[in-house]
Amino acid sequence: MKIKSQYIKPKFKKEYNPKVGLLALTTDLTIEKDFNSIFSQLPIDVFVNRIHNENPLTKENLLKMRDQIEGITKKILPGEKINTVAYGCTSGTIAIGEDKVKEKIQLAKPDCYVTTPITSAIKAFKLMNIKKIAVFTPYPDSVNTSIYEYFSKKNIDVLSFGTFNLNLDADFANIDPKYLSETLTQLDIAEAEALFISCTALPALEIIDKVEKKLNIPVFSSNQTLIWDTIRSIGYKLPIKGYGKLLRN
Repeated sequence: MKIKSQYIKPKFKKEYNPKVGLLALTTDLTIEKDFNSIFSQLPIDVFVNRIHNENPLTKENLLKMRDQIEGITKKILPGEKINTVAYGCTSGTIAIGEDKVKEKIQLAKPDCYVTTPITSAIKAFKLMNIKKIAVFTPYPDSVNTSIYEYFSKKNIDVLSFGTFNLNLDADFANIDPKYLSETLTQLDIAEAEALFISCTALPALEIIDKVEKKLNIPVFSSNQTLIWDTIRSIGYKLPIKGYGKLLRN
């Protein structure tokens, strides 16, 4: 039996939300939730693809992501323009290099804006004229050393350093947020002008406001600065409350 169809002329939207691509690690249980908690309230669409990473957390394993970046980025809405692509790995960016991450992403999505947790953190520090920081990470010492050296090269003085000394992403994500908050508020922040919490897998975003109030200094996290830079790169300038001074401004 031949079906007789009624052909109806479609009417397409005239305006579309800006598109954001997020490269999240296969083992990261936190970053996608953090992005959704903020972007679900905004006129911006987020599309996620996962990039394979290996445990334990070492520079050698982090470097293995370099050659995947272009291919993983291409698979985010193939053929579609993406306004901004965010690479979701702080230590991975340092191991691979900011310029190399940007180059690989823009091979797949030419002309897109590229940001990373460390890129956005440095940008946030400059905006708020912060030159002395305390740092907290979940990483082992070998990775912490690379974080310290990176900030030093960017003329950011790290006055104190705290760590859980772990090397598995799943462990990072399963830290109790309440315990993390208590830990951060008890840190010796010395003369630091701000606290930076490194790692996209740590559940830090939800506690930033509380920790800021206790420490009485700005508090930044990898996901917070990454989200902030992504939003601002698209031109969204309204304040977002509940996630620290950076996003409120």
